[in-house]
Amino acid sequence: MQLLAELSIKNFAIIESLTVSFKKGLTVLTGETGAGKSIIIDAVHLLVGGRGSAEFVRHGEEKAEIEGLFQLEDMNHPSYKKAGEFGIEIEEGMLILRRDISQTGKSVCRINGKLVTISTLREIGSTLIDIHGQHEHQELMDESKHQKLLDQFGAKTISSQLEEYSRLYRSYEQTAKKLRSLSENEQKMAHRLDLIQFQYDEIQKAQLMINEDVELVEEKRRLSNFEKVFDGLQNSYSALQGEQRGLDWISLVMTHLEDVASVDDQFKELTEIVSTSFYALEDVSRELRNKLDSLEFEPERLHDIESRLNEINQLKRKYGKTIEEIIEYAAKIEEEIETLQNKETHINTLNKELIAIKKDLEVEARELTSARLKYAEALTKSIHQELKELYMDKTIFEVRFQSNYDLYTSTGCDTIEFFISTNPGEPLKPLSKVASGGELSRMMLALKSIFSKHQGVTSIIFDEVDTGVSGRVAQAIAEKIYKVAVSSQVLCISHLPQVAAMADTHLYISKVTANGRTKTSVKSLTEKDKVKEIGRMISGVEITELTKEHAKELLYLAKEMKIT
Repeated sequence: MQLLAELSIKNFAIIESLTVSFKKGLTVLTGETGAGKSIIIDAVHLLVGGRGSAEFVRHGEEKAEIEGLFQLEDMNHPSYKKAGEFGIEIEEGMLILRRDISQTGKSVCRINGKLVTISTLREIGSTLIDIHGQHEHQELMDESKHQKLLDQFGAKTISSQLEEYSRLYRSYEQTAKKLRSLSENEQKMAHRLDLIQFQYDEIQKAQLMINEDVELVEEKRRLSNFEKVFDGLQNSYSALQGEQRGLDWISLVMTHLEDVASVDDQFKELTEIVSTSFYALEDVSRELRNKLDSLEFEPERLHDIESRLNEINQLKRKYGKTIEEIIEYAAKIEEEIETLQNKETHINTLNKELIAIKKDLEVEARELTSARLKYAEALTKSIHQELKELYMDKTIFEVRFQSNYDLYTSTGCDTIEFFISTNPGEPLKPLSKVASGGELSRMMLALKSIFSKHQGVTSIIFDEVDTGVSGRVAQAIAEKIYKVAVSSQVLCISHLPQVAAMADTHLYISKVTANGRTKTSVKSLTEKDKVKEIGRMISGVEITELTKEHAKELLYLAKEMKIT
């Protein structure tokens, strides 16, 4: 399972230093108002790319520091692909996000130790955390994301059809782009043809050869150092064959050693070495003589080389860094010249191609719409069932389609938006226009219950989504949040005792004052502590035996519900 394993916060708002370990399942955070529950969620929000400011830095400190460790057991988790796009390696399934915010409001972000921009942090963070609160603008409230959510819901069928459609769409766009390019105004096309024809002629006139520049540079180096080379060869030859000739002395050594070897075999090997060296040096001497005879200084050749290199460098500045690139560019524009010179023929060919592709694209688009309609019906049934369990059985949910097969996009021809009506007789309205409050909380929770299985995020955070509800609705919300936590790690800030009773892990947030400063602390509650805290949530300040019994009953009922 994927999860946020640990969160470290330092000098953030009223939090001096805090490290919290999280487990899988449902973690509920409770505590008195102002203790810092929402501040922890704010820290997580900033950690995954939320908007930050200097106001978050604890008074008197230089910077706020937030760090989170995510454990990713599934190699197919979307964060692997997203991290790979930015060159970030995920080792041993661990992803560490860090963000520091200075007093000036400037952020420094890192992922697995690599410096990244806030936008990169946000992109990767979106695959890890989904925060839903009363006032949070969410993916579910963004109508432009509804098509993606429906596609995720029906991924079993839709993903393969969308992939085939996308392949055809890319081909359609490439062909349409070529056609648009050829159909531009005549004057612009004529200017383009004149330009590339000039470029092509210039390159062809140069008659470039692969590695020519490398060979010319080497020849120029030799000619520029002619005097040094000539003197060196002359001196070498003189040392071997001039006065006090070196070869004569070696010949004398060879003769003496041969005399010695004729009477003592142990010197035969030395004699052979000297003899071999002598004949090798004789060969070197002859080669030096030949080289000296052939050497001739050619100032005109040096001038020709410099002129040719200058011509090649001019072409490099215009058409490519290497001769290979220049030749490749010439081949490319040669093809374009042929296309422009025979424009009408190519336009007719591309038009025929485009018509053929469009026919296939429309078939794929209609099949995609058909699949989406099928899953929209299934989604509607699932949503109504979820809402019924949340005592919103009178609410109507609908997935609305607008399909335009004259307008193709990368994801099809469908515009999809979720509509709801929460009261009988009221018209259906876009989900994004629904008023906030208890009904919105339940509506969003119903959607989350379904989409959490398909969105692929590691952790879902509910920030006081239970506001404005009580009684049996509160119990239904608690059970629904727990069901979401079965397939995703869920962190939930709640004031409802029913939700707290459902927790797999219950964290109590409190604040204390020491040395004139306020600090926030977190405590994982034992079973005995849970009874006391849930009792406080039921009755307020005064905890009676009756409220304790009620708390124990809630915990017992929660355990029974989890078993079933």
